[in-house]
Amino acid sequence: MKTMPSIRVSSSGATPACLWMQAGVVRKKDCRRDYHCQGCRFDRAMRRAADKAARARADQNPLPGTAGKIVHWQDRLNEMPQQQQPCIHHMADRIAFRACTNQYRCENCEFDQYFQDQYVVHAVVRPMDVLDVHGFKLPQGFYLHAGHSWVRIEEGGEVRVGLDDFALRLLGPFDSIEPPLLGKEVRQNRSHFVASRQGLRAEILSPVTGVVTAVNPAVRETPGQGSRSSYTDGWMVRVHASDLRSDLKRLMIGADAVDFLDAEIDRLYQVIEEEAGPLAADGGELKEDIYGNLGSVDWHRLTRLFLRT
Repeated sequence: MKTMPSIRVSSSGATPACLWMQAGVVRKKDCRRDYHCQGCRFDRAMRRAADKAARARADQNPLPGTAGKIVHWQDRLNEMPQQQQPCIHHMADRIAFRACTNQYRCENCEFDQYFQDQYVVHAVVRPMDVLDVHGFKLPQGFYLHAGHSWVRIEEGGEVRVGLDDFALRLLGPFDSIEPPLLGKEVRQNRSHFVASRQGLRAEILSPVTGVVTAVNPAVRETPGQGSRSSYTDGWMVRVHASDLRSDLKRLMIGADAVDFLDAEIDRLYQVIEEEAGPLAADGGELKEDIYGNLGSVDWHRLTRLFLRT
């Protein structure tokens, strides 16, 4: 069983050093973006300068002075013995020392994927951030789609997408969840996910437009456990959102999300009472596996009404 490396907490209180400075390419540069290099003007400028210097060296016409000595910070660190090359998450002061084993190609690194999935996701929601709406969970800071998928904004224009607690308790546990493949383009309000239960299918609308950059393998392997951690381990995909500002205008957050969920719960009570009669004398509470415990309620009606498909 994998365990997370110990998290390193900086005690100096000093402004963290830029990766280019830590690699020794520049003498002094602070990082003020929490190591989110995408969108950093300094990082872009240094990469252009390193590429220019590399082309000049390849043409055997090196640039004069300091400009000719600039290299990518990854290349400088790769000159060190492998066991001394620090993982980028150590350089960002997130974990204790760990050596990089993939030549700083994080996109192909299993540990980087594991770190993002475990450390980042578990840090997303704290118990105090979760609202209770008539027994259903709704974390603050999450955007909600009318089809009961959720969006959590992350760095670099990426978002994490999952099914909300309402949908999972209403229709789950699922036998399988099929998210779109890595690299697949998805569009807001179109069906790109399929959840299945005992031969019944539920299409799920994408809450955003963009390209899938990661798929959660745990959702494929153990889809029935999604309701236990719908807003953490139960995420389905990460998406690089191409028009996030526009997409967010069609989603709900805060009081709007609470009002929406409250209305959906009222509608669900009405549907159940129409098809199955008055609720049992349990105080009217909706427990886990709502569909499974109320077999007379039509699956297709539920998916049409609540997933908007």
